[in-house]
Parts: sequence; structure tokens; C-alpha cells
Amino acid sequence: MLRLCNKSRRTVLLRPLFRSLSSSPPPHRHPENPIVSPNNLTNTHHIPQSPSILRQHNSLSPQHQPHSRKTLIALSATLISTILASIALVSTNDNVCADVERSIEGSKDAIKKVLNRMRQTGVAATVLLKSLRSVLSSANQEVRLGFELRVAAFLADIVTANESRRAAIVGAGGGAVVDWLLETVSSRSGDSWGTQAEAARALAYLIADENVCGNVLGRPCAVPNLLRFIFSFQPKRSNKDRRSSLDGSNTLRGRSMLVAAIMDIVTSNCDSVDKDSFQPFLPADADNRDIAAAIEVVEEGCMHLDGSQGDENDDDGGKGIRGIGMKILGGTTVVGLSRTDGLLKMGFSDMRPLESVKPIPENISFQKGYDSSQSQGNSTFISVVPGLWDDLQCEHVAVPFAAWALANWALASEGNRLHIQELDQDGHAIMAALTAPERTVKWHGSLVARLLLEDRNLPLIDSVTDWSSSLLSTAFQASKTEDIPLAQVALSAFLVSVDRSSDARKVVMEKGLHLMRDIAKQTLKHEHVQETLAKALKLLSTGDSHLSLEESQKWSGILLTWVCGKFSSDAIRDSAIKILYCILEDYGPYSVPISQGWLTILLTSILADNKTPTVKGSTQPKSNKVKTQIDQSNVIFAAQISNQLASAVVNLAGNQLGRDTGSIDTFPLKDLLALEPFVVPFKNMKKDSSLKFDAADSALATLKGIKAITGLCMEDSVCQNKLADFGVLCLLKRFLLRDDYEQLAAIEAYDASKVFEKQERVSNVSGEEPVLDATDSSSIRVPPTAHIRRHAARLLNILSLLPKVQKAIIADETWCKWLDDCANGRISGCNDLKIQSYARAILLNIFCPEREIGNKKSLCSRYEDMIFLINPDLPHWKCSDGTVSDIGTRTLSDAAAENPDNGTLSSSLNGSNECAESGDPSFDIVFVHGLRGGPFKTWRLGENKSSTTSKSGLVEKIDEEAGKEGTCWPKEWLAIDFPHARLFTVKYKTNLTQWSGASLPLQEVSSMLLKKLISAGIGNRPVVFITHSMGGLVVKQMLYQAKVENFSTLVNNTAGVVFYSCPHFGSKLADMPWRMGLVFRPTPTIGELRSGSPVLVVLNDFISQLHKKGSLDVLSFSETMVTPIVEGYGGYAFRMEIVPIESAYPGFGELVVLESTDHINSCKPVNRTDPSYKETLEFLQKLKAH
Repeated sequence: MLRLCNKSRRTVLLRPLFRSLSSSPPPHRHPENPIVSPNNLTNTHHIPQSPSILRQHNSLSPQHQPHSRKTLIALSATLISTILASIALVSTNDNVCADVERSIEGSKDAIKKVLNRMRQTGVAATVLLKSLRSVLSSANQEVRLGFELRVAAFLADIVTANESRRAAIVGAGGGAVVDWLLETVSSRSGDSWGTQAEAARALAYLIADENVCGNVLGRPCAVPNLLRFIFSFQPKRSNKDRRSSLDGSNTLRGRSMLVAAIMDIVTSNCDSVDKDSFQPFLPADADNRDIAAAIEVVEEGCMHLDGSQGDENDDDGGKGIRGIGMKILGGTTVVGLSRTDGLLKMGFSDMRPLESVKPIPENISFQKGYDSSQSQGNSTFISVVPGLWDDLQCEHVAVPFAAWALANWALASEGNRLHIQELDQDGHAIMAALTAPERTVKWHGSLVARLLLEDRNLPLIDSVTDWSSSLLSTAFQASKTEDIPLAQVALSAFLVSVDRSSDARKVVMEKGLHLMRDIAKQTLKHEHVQETLAKALKLLSTGDSHLSLEESQKWSGILLTWVCGKFSSDAIRDSAIKILYCILEDYGPYSVPISQGWLTILLTSILADNKTPTVKGSTQPKSNKVKTQIDQSNVIFAAQISNQLASAVVNLAGNQLGRDTGSIDTFPLKDLLALEPFVVPFKNMKKDSSLKFDAADSALATLKGIKAITGLCMEDSVCQNKLADFGVLCLLKRFLLRDDYEQLAAIEAYDASKVFEKQERVSNVSGEEPVLDATDSSSIRVPPTAHIRRHAARLLNILSLLPKVQKAIIADETWCKWLDDCANGRISGCNDLKIQSYARAILLNIFCPEREIGNKKSLCSRYEDMIFLINPDLPHWKCSDGTVSDIGTRTLSDAAAENPDNGTLSSSLNGSNECAESGDPSFDIVFVHGLRGGPFKTWRLGENKSSTTSKSGLVEKIDEEAGKEGTCWPKEWLAIDFPHARLFTVKYKTNLTQWSGASLPLQEVSSMLLKKLISAGIGNRPVVFITHSMGGLVVKQMLYQAKVENFSTLVNNTAGVVFYSCPHFGSKLADMPWRMGLVFRPTPTIGELRSGSPVLVVLNDFISQLHKKGSLDVLSFSETMVTPIVEGYGGYAFRMEIVPIESAYPGFGELVVLESTDHINSCKPVNRTDPSYKETLEFLQKLKAH
């Protein structure tokens, strides 16, 4: 049994690419490739001393018996004639066989039978083997050695011919021929170099043939025999010995050819880490002694051999020169020579004897550099010829071959892996491979380590921590030299090691993160390496251990590159997003520069996709031109915000980390700020400037960033999917569920108070007053956190229509619970009506999947952007098919069962059950605001019936401050007085002048709202529209368009329309800016509101026809007071009657004239008895009664 000692290592795993092949069938004869017998058969030279004798499967023990000279001559003649006949049968065609048959006239029939049985090369080789055994068992030493030499030469010539003959030789005698060749090359006898050389030549061709290589190397003891051959690859001879004609250059050539063939299979296919692409050459039931021999060579760099190494009288004159062959099987020659010290030990030429080598230390420190010159030792090359293998650090190839064999065995079967681990219990052999100088040994060592670690049936050993350290160091050095395959296989094993070993994770977290960062920076273009690194970092930082704040800042640049990189895979993004989310959760306000940087990169990436130049000279329809103008306006706004965000990130980083750093290289966020959006602001950051940037500024920049992203993506599904892929959900969850900016402001206030206290103490001593600065606690501003939440909820509502987003939110019970609490008004700081509506709409979107009823699909309602739910806390909000979503119920039920003391989910679930029992609401009521209005502010409770102008002047703020802020009469009154309806309100963008930006024409606005309302299921039941001002025209246009586009359900189910001051025939307000177009620059929408507009006449006629048919009731309200438009000096205000009574009445239906009421307050009742509310309620009740 081979010794397994703790010795110095020198191995690297080479990856094998092998195909496991069964024994080939007997080959056919190839007449076009006849074998020519060697020319030196008749030479009779003195034969050296006998090598090991051939045995069946192992070797045949020689039996020395005396024979007379005549007997020997007769035996030799008989054997030679038999061999010649066999070889001839192998290589000649049918005509030659016929000539042989005619030459034997006396026994023609008998010879034919023999020839038919021996036509296959395998039969001939078997005859040759039997003849060889006969001679070896009966001849003397001289005859035996000479015969061995010629048999080996014959075999070498046979395998040179073609593939079929090589297959026949391999299968002959059940593999006994190959066994004899393997044992012959392993012989260390100084008298058998010629035989060894010819056997090596034969094996070189066999191993080089991928069709039979596996059968050769899979023979019992094949690997140990080849290792012995490699170690004995230094010919020894006495000067007194006579040379055979096969000695000399031919002797060296044969052995060099075998070394070349071995190194060819060892060094091939080391450029992939996918073990599924490999079929191991070596057997699955390897002998323990074979594995032990390979382990000994890998760990100790040597092999225990019997006998002497020879003497000084060798082929090189005693100078200790050895040759290495190159793969030119047609004429391999020695292409490189190195001087040696005569030791049969693998390693550097100056290595000490085995006994003096220290064992591997238990703890391996991470390498910070790699000096390849160490691997050269004192070896002096006489000449360096191109074509030598790069990883040959010394004269032998035994360690690379042994490492290759271990990798093959480990790939072959679980049993082999068990034997490897049992024989290398301390893991030192694998460690030796991982720390070896040769690349192939490192490669195969990494593969073996990975295979052993992936086998969950094998117990972990103590050396795994050292393996992990060495693997990471190997990957680091390989990445520096751009050896990506080696880095990849080392990292794949490293990933498994940190996955299985908590100790390995601990060591890497303490000492190895800087190496992982360097590898990530050096391999940015290599996706597989980046993916493995990302998975490893996720294992390290999202489990029991987390990254420190400083490490998080150092990794942030790489993580954001992984998330938003163009060539990042889904696996890389998923890992990076999870790591970033853990960082945000762990460090809250201190991680704001990272989250804000993430938002900046998202916005920059989307902007890059939206910068499509418009073709000059192209003509577009008017509506498309306006839409293009709006899109371009959004892009310009987003670009400005992107620059502001980048500056905010840099300034906030400077505030938190200090700008007076000694060097930018020591800045923890250096890699983040080196990314494209931050380069210029980072360079311009003045380290000695006063800090004037605070949390409120940062929050405001974030708010603008969210609005810019929403504006770019609200109608762009490609952009929405990109946002989801780039991890925007993590940011939105953070903005909604946490208050980082408020905490950051509190930290700033606390720090400012400490500074002030310090100044106050100093002033008390000096008698001077303390100086207040911009960071004083009294000057700390409150960040707009509520606005951030609202716009984050809006963006989430837009994204909630994507299946991938729905799946992500459903899987997050914490998020689902927060959304439900927010919709029900149970979240502090989330009392905004819009955010509550967004929360309920998100839940409805994600918990209402498509269902198949019979052969039809039931499409659930989809609540898109600009559709708001009034009273989202009421229990009637559910899926359109009348049942609570099974998914939503199950999620809420599971969460309630896990938290029995939490009444939130229980009440939500009970509300859903009550909803199912109470029945569907019978009506839908949709509120549509007018010019410069809003979905909630237009329907506020009124304080009085007349308006005052805003100090900002002009009509752009006409509806900004009217009514009681925070109130909404549909929510507070109508939901109670008319509980039979679902209440909706919509939003659309309108501007009076282009100074405030472009807005869509009436037809485009109506078309957009029509699609959104139909998607929300509005029109499936009776619906009533309540409108103000221009909103009435929008509804009229929408119904007209629905009729044209065959959305007859909505038109037929529209039971009534309420018009508050609707300009059915035009508005004086629209006439004024149109007459002063150069000053006011009116929008296209305003142009359509001019008095006498033909579009308005067509729409009014359409509604009149519906009313005459009895399918539509109409209620109109008219203002009676002028409305202040522009405030002048001294309290003077320009006032005008916006919609006169003749325009407010469409000519049909009921008209209510509101006394002492202006245009703005016509839809803002002061109390329940106000006609503007009372008449509307009675109108609804009348419709319900019908």
C-alpha cells in the first residue's frame, strides 16, 4: 500500500474531456494501408538484461529452462513464421490471401479454414500473444529479450497503420496485449530500454486515438504503470553494452512520443467547467491501489520505486539531461532539454529529499501575489523550442498526469470519490494540487475539490477552509493573467466550499472579500465568472453574516454594475439585487447614497433607451406630433433630473464620509462614484467646501427621480419590464415601507445640535455668541417623505400589471400586509387618498388572475394608472367575477394564521368575506375633473362659493387652492348616502398654455381614458359620469368614440351624466388666449374649447340623440359669478365668466342654476343641503329606482 504522508504540494487539476468507449469490434482489413515489416529484423545485436515478464492481466512469470541451440533455432523459426503470417493476414488484401492459399497446395482445405479464422486482426494479435508466451516460458534470456524487442516493434508498427487495427490490438486477448505494453513501459531495467521505447511508441499511438484511449487507460494498473514510466524516463546504459538497432535516437523518440501523448490528453479541454460535457476515460470502479498511487504522486511529488536508478553511464554521458517530446507522432523528436539532479522526484530541481519536506500548514493565508519565477527553481534549459507545454515546470509530467487521473476517477463515480476522500482524509493531496505551480494541476485539483464538495454523501473534512482560501487565491491569480478557464473552475469549487462550510464563509468574510472584488473588476466581460462571484457573495452576505457598512460601500459599484449591466444574466441580477436589498435593510439611512445611486443608474439607463432622434423632414399627424412633443419633454426633464440625482449622490456621500479624505483611493464609495453618471460630479466635489447639502435636498432629488422614471415608463411596457429586471421593486419597497430620509434628517439634526452645544460651551468660556450655520438643528428641513411614498406607490401600481411583478409581490407577505393596511388607512403617514387608492389597486391587480370558465377566459379588471378608487377601504372591492381572489384569500389567510394576534389581516379577510355576502354594487360612478383640475382636489368641500386668486397669478393655478384641503365629498358624503355604487375618479393632464408644457388634444385624452376605464371593468354595469368643466367634454368625446369603436357595452350601460359648468358650446376662457396666441401660447385642447367649435356641436348632437332615445339622463349645473383669473396690483384682479349659462345648458335634460357660485366652486358643495350636492344625490337615487 502506498504511503500517504503530509508533504509539500505541487498539483493543479487539469480538466479531462473523455469519451467512455466500449471495446471496438474486430477491424476489417484495409488493403490500402499494408504494414511494412521493420527493416532491422535480421540484425542480431547483443540484447540487454531482461525486463519484467508479461503475465495475464498483470505479468507472466518467466520460467528459465535450458535448451539446445537447435531447439532454440527451431522455436525461433516457427515463431517468426507464425508472426509473419499473422501480420500478413492483418495487412494484406484478398489477392494476397489467395496467393498464400495457392502456395500451400497439399493442405488447401485446411489452410482455408485457418485463414478464415484468422482474418480478423484481433485473432492475429492473440496468436502473437500466445506465441510470445510460449517463447518467454521456454527460451533463454538472450532469445527472450530479443523476441520482446521485436514483438514490441511489431505492435508499434501495427497500431501506426489505422484506427481499426488499433481497436483490434486493444481488444486482443481481453486486453492482455495492452497490459503487456503497459508493464513493459513501466520496467526500470537498464537492459530493456529498446523494448520499453517500442512499447512506448505503440502506447503513444493508442493513447492519441480517442476511440481506444479510454480502453487503454482504463486497464488495471494502467495509471501506476504510466507513472512509473514517467519517473523512469531517463535511459541508463553501460558503455560496455552493445546497442540494438532500435536504441539511440529511436529509443528516445518512442519514450518522448508517449510523454507527448500523455501530456496531450492532460492539457486538452481545460477551458470549460461544465462537468456534464466530460465523459471520464477511467473506470468507475477503480482499484484503491491505483488511486493511492496517484494521490502519492500528487501529494509527495514522487513515487516509491524498486531497484536502482542506474549509474552514471547513461545516454547523456552522465550529465543528467532529459528530453521532453512534442506531439508529432509521425516523427517526434526531442525539442527541449533540461539539466537535472538525478532525483526521481517531482518538483523544483533544488527541492530537498522527501523526508525533509514540511507538511502543509493547517491554516493557509490568502495569497496577495504570485511569483511565477518560484516555479523555475534552478532548472537550466539548454534551449527553449516553441511547442513545449507552458505548465511543465520541471522535467516530469507525473504530477499533472496523476492529478488528471484523480479528476477522471472523481468524475466517474461516487465510489471513486469516496475512495479518494478515504485515502486523503486530511485533504493534503488536494491542497497540494491547488497550490502546485503547474496550471493543469491547479485546474484538475480544483475540479476534484469541487466534485468532492458537491457530493453531499461525503462528510466535510477540516481542510475545506484551506481549500476555499487556496481556490480563491488561484482564481485571483488566474484573473490577473486573464486565464479565465482556470479562474472559472477555481471559483466554481470555491462557491461550493462556501456553500457547505460555515468556517470557510467566516474566513472569506474576514480576509477574502478584497480578492473577490479584484476578480470581479478584472473579469467584467466574462459572464460565467461574474455569475459565480455574485452567487458566492450572496451566500456570504445574505445568511448569518452580512457585509459591514464599509464593505457594502466598497461593493456598491460592482453590485450596481451587476444589476444594470447590459450583459448581466438573470442569475447575476438576482444575486446582486438580494445583496443590495440586505445592505439597504441593514444600514437604513446610511445606505441612502447607494439606493439613490441605484435610482440614478436606472434613470440613466432608461434615458439611454429613449434617446431616439427624430427624422428631419418627416410629417406626422397632429396628435402624434403632440405626443412626440410630450415624450421629448419627458426625456428633457428626466435628463435634468438625472444630473441632479447624480450630484445629490456625490454630495450626500461627501456629507456622510467626509470630504476631507486623504486620498480618493481610500474613499469607500470610490467604485460607485466612478460609474458613468457620477464621474463629473465626483471630480468637481470640493473637499474643503462647507456642507450645504442635507437630507431634504437628497429626498427632493429622489422624489424628482421617481417622477421622471414614471413619466418615461407609464406607457412603455419595454421600459417597465426593464425596471422590474433591474430591481426597482426593492427600491420601491424601501421607499414605501421605510422612512430613511426622515431618519437621515433626524441624524443631521442630532449632529447639528451636538455641534451647537460644543460651540455654546466654548462661547461661555470666551464670552462670544455661538455662530449658527446651515447645519444648525433649527435650520433642518423636513424631507418630503409622504410625496416620495405617493409617487413610489404610483410607479408600483403601473408595474403591478406585469406578471413578474405580481409574482414577486405575492411571494412577499410583508409587502402584501403593508399594502392592505395602507388601503384600509391603518398606516401612519399614509393618509393621502391617492396612495390608499394605489395600494388597493395594486392588490386587486395582483390577486385577480385570469380564469377559464368553460371555453372562455374571464378577464379580471385591471386598474391602470390615472384610475383612482374612492373609499378603497370598503369591502366591495374585489375581482370582477364576483368572488374574492383565491390567491389573495389564501395569502391573507396564511398570514393571519401565522399571526393570530394581528387583527389587521383578520379584519381584511373578514371584510372580504362580508363583501362576498353583501352582493355586488349596482352602480359605478366615475368623477372626471376639468381644466387644471385633479382627481381629488376638484371634488373638495367648499369653504365658500366664490374664489380668491392665488398669489402666483394666472389661470395655471386656478383650481390649486380652492376648497378645504384634504377633503373629498364623494368619499365623505356620497359613499355613505349612496352606498350602492363603486366610486372612481380619473386623472389626465391638461394645460391652458404651452408655457406649462404640452398636453394631448381632447380626442387623445378621451381615447386614453376610454381604454383605461374599459380595462378596469367600467361599463360592465350601469355607470354614471359626474364631470366638471372640460371633463364633461371629455366624457362626451369618450362615449362618441366608444360608439365608433364598437364598445357598445359602455354606451348602453351609461345611465346618466352630470355636468358641472361644462362648456357645451365653448368657453370665454378659451377665447381669450386664442386671440392672444403669441402671448399665451394656448394648447390644442384650449383651441377645441373656443366658442362655436364644430367639434363641440357634433358631440352635443350625439349626446342629445342618446337622451332622446331614453338611454341617457342628463343633469347640468351653471355658474352665476365671474371667476378671478389674474391678480393685479393693489388687490385688483382680472375676472371673467368662464362658462355662461347659454353654454352650460346643452339644450336637453335638467338644468340647475347655482346662485352666487363661480366656475371653480360649482362642484364644491359647502354642505349636504347645497344644491350642487343635493340635486346630484337625488339624480342618482332616481336612476337607481329606474
